[in-house]
Amino acid sequence: MHSLRRNHLTRRALLALAIGVSPVIMTSAVRSKREPVSLSAITIPASKPPAKGLVVVLHGWGANAQDVRSAASYLKLPDYQLVFPDAPFPYPYAAGGKMWYDFPNNFRFQSTPEFRDRPDLSTSRQRLSEFLQSLVDQTGIPFSRMVLGGFSQGGAMTLDVGFNFPLAGLMVLSGYLHAPLPATLSHRPPVLMVHGKQDTVVPLLAAHQARDSLSALGVKSRYQEYNMGHEISPTVLQQVQSFVEETLIRVS
Repeated sequence: MHSLRRNHLTRRALLALAIGVSPVIMTSAVRSKREPVSLSAITIPASKPPAKGLVVVLHGWGANAQDVRSAASYLKLPDYQLVFPDAPFPYPYAAGGKMWYDFPNNFRFQSTPEFRDRPDLSTSRQRLSEFLQSLVDQTGIPFSRMVLGGFSQGGAMTLDVGFNFPLAGLMVLSGYLHAPLPATLSHRPPVLMVHGKQDTVVPLLAAHQARDSLSALGVKSRYQEYNMGHEISPTVLQQVQSFVEETLIRVS
């Protein structure tokens, strides 16, 4: 568990990226028109509304929406609305941190069937699914013009939830699979996967396992490895930029 706390270093890395940058941010709790959804989020609206699409990015274990928002100014996506939700559970090791679920002792990032039914993961899965639906209800932008992505634990949540919706694409940054994916997926959006060769938090083997699982299910994926650790580097942000543009332009 001690090594897992290094995931929290990502907060400092992202905040360092934002030094000297002051993007205009609107912070709000997004609510469904049908029922309350208990995920708060930071939203960056399109510079010239209406937005042509939605990009939703999930933070990792111990981070929060502010952390991933700090990288937003490095993404040149003025036509799209960017949304950064907070996970529902407080992170027990640092004030202000959030998590989608806690890790069991001796967690190895290996996809196992029993992990799927953990109570905290099940709660986050439901709340994130409701949150995504609330975005469609609120903005009128369909799932087909939404890209969902995440870093580390957020990347795992992306793979967990993303195939349940007809999304434009998924982005998994230093992520992994919670459990084996079902043989029959409801939807097969294209996936961008990026991982660091020197990642000492989420092993490279976990990324290979996820990549190979997607390939076996016929999911179109773009997999990249870089000489980096457990982080979101400028090179990764360039990959995100290209993937979002190519994916959402394709469905225009």
